[in-house]
Amino acid sequence: MKIGIIGTGSMGNILIESFIESQAVTPSQLIVTNRTIEKAYALKGKFPELQVAETPKNVANLADIIFICVKPLQFHPLLTQLAPFLNADKIVVSITSPITVEQLQTVVPCKVARVIPSITNRALTGTSLVSYGSTCSSSDIEILNSLISHISTPVEIDENITRVSSDIVSCGPAFFSFLMQEFIEAAARQTDINEEKATQLASEMLIGYGRLIEKGIFTLPSLQERVSVPGGVTGEGIKVLKEEVGEMFDLLFQQTHAKYYEDIRKIKEQFD
Repeated sequence: MKIGIIGTGSMGNILIESFIESQAVTPSQLIVTNRTIEKAYALKGKFPELQVAETPKNVANLADIIFICVKPLQFHPLLTQLAPFLNADKIVVSITSPITVEQLQTVVPCKVARVIPSITNRALTGTSLVSYGSTCSSSDIEILNSLISHISTPVEIDENITRVSSDIVSCGPAFFSFLMQEFIEAAARQTDINEEKATQLASEMLIGYGRLIEKGIFTLPSLQERVSVPGGVTGEGIKVLKEEVGEMFDLLFQQTHAKYYEDIRKIKEQFD
């Protein structure tokens, strides 16, 4: 089985490196290309057995499963370019949220799916959000799930929760990294700790926190209850958070969804 990757930017790169590291595929099974072809050849320098294709058409012609890792507004023109090189046995996989599997099916003559990855997949963990086109057979779904399971937990989602699910799974690491960086910088501003030491302590805390949740030792509410003893320091900190957070996350979801609907409108114009 040959796996094609069109677009070797941030997420395309993560998929390539994760698939290889997890042994989901060997480098020789991968066919990659990028608009700036030098970036694709840079990956070949790292994985010599990997095949670089000069054009997306070559990838479509040679690969059995083609992951498309380009920006949303680049999809429609790319799909129309690829369509003559796709047959009913191939599977095109989108990694972007504003384009539905139904829209993909209107352009290409093959099977389609959507897999929204997360940067956490680079550590062979976290979730990938999956949706399958109506022409995917049970064996197609099994093949894709097996591939994705090497680097993440695939979770099938309905279209109406695509954006919020992606906010949590895919954008969430960036959101919480920002909050953690603010936490670290405030510690350095308000106390004698330096930023390097605060970063070390915070990073170890996050790793330990994740393992507590992973092992089911605590839920999010029970962890707060266990650490926040009556009259203690943690309780005072939680009090500040409750007062200051307010509608911050409501506004975050409103903003991400506004951008999402704007992208959907522009994409719909292309597909219509």
